Amino acid sequence: MTLQQSAEPAVAARPAWRRDRGRLFQEIGMLAPAVALLTIFLIVPFLLSFWTAMTNQPLVPRPTPVRFVGFGNFLRILKDDLFWTSLWNVSRFTFWILPVQCGLAFATALLLHQKMPFQNLFRGLFFLPAITSMVVVCVIWGTLFQYPTGPFNQVIGFLSGGTIEPIDWLGDPNWAMFSIVLLSAWQAYGFQMIVYLAGLQSIPDELYDAARIDGANALQRFWHVTMPGLRPTHVFVLVITTIQAFKLYTQVAILTQGGPKSSTETVVHYMVRSGFEEQKLGYASAVSVILFLIVLVIALLQRQLLRRFDV
Repeated sequence: MTLQQSAEPAVAARPAWRRDRGRLFQEIGMLAPAVALLTIFLIVPFLLSFWTAMTNQPLVPRPTPVRFVGFGNFLRILKDDLFWTSLWNVSRFTFWILPVQCGLAFATALLLHQKMPFQNLFRGLFFLPAITSMVVVCVIWGTLFQYPTGPFNQVIGFLSGGTIEPIDWLGDPNWAMFSIVLLSAWQAYGFQMIVYLAGLQSIPDELYDAARIDGANALQRFWHVTMPGLRPTHVFVLVITTIQAFKLYTQVAILTQGGPKSSTETVVHYMVRSGFEEQKLGYASAVSVILFLIVLVIALLQRQLLRRFDV
């Protein structure tokens, strides 16, 4: 009995060590597919883009050899007034789209979170634009924006009794970007709405019951229970919406091609035109690297500011 008892700890120690090693291999195996996909489709393309940005690589191979130009492409971009115009336009678009799109998504989520008949049907209908192709949406809204006899102008003329002149929604520099904001907010707010609905459903009902017992009214429950419970959701929605806004391209490419007078030119449209129309792949890669760094810095600043203000 004594020999058996003394051998038990040694026998038990080996399976525990093996179990730890086996668990480590299992965790590595579970992470490996995600790490491999991120490496292949994110890290490697970014490194290749950075290397290409340091050369004069054309889109189509030419007899002349590719030269290493260092930071020459970056310096040329920073001296190009059209790049700064495109950056200002996409910043303006982001500044407008955040309150419009996120506010509409939040209000819709609050409405659809209430108990009502056909609740799931309404959720599906409100989410439908988010899964509709942006090309189809642009064609439909292009018809609505048509000047001077489009549906929007007809409605405005009817409501104003003909006192308001038709608006050239896509041909007027003062209205073009605003029109794209309306289109984009309507098409994409369904995604943010679903995220907010998930955040609302994650708030325990016990917190609302306790607030009612304490005598809190609906506004107080919203401000002291709902809003604190949605802090992580707010951060996620703002960061994701900002990233998507800086990637604005399809609406511009289909409806305005960057015009009128470069009022809707965006960084991505500028990059695509440089890479494919002008066939300057190295130059376009430099634009993509700059855009990536800008979006990364803005996302980090947003996160830090929201944490500082306890949002």
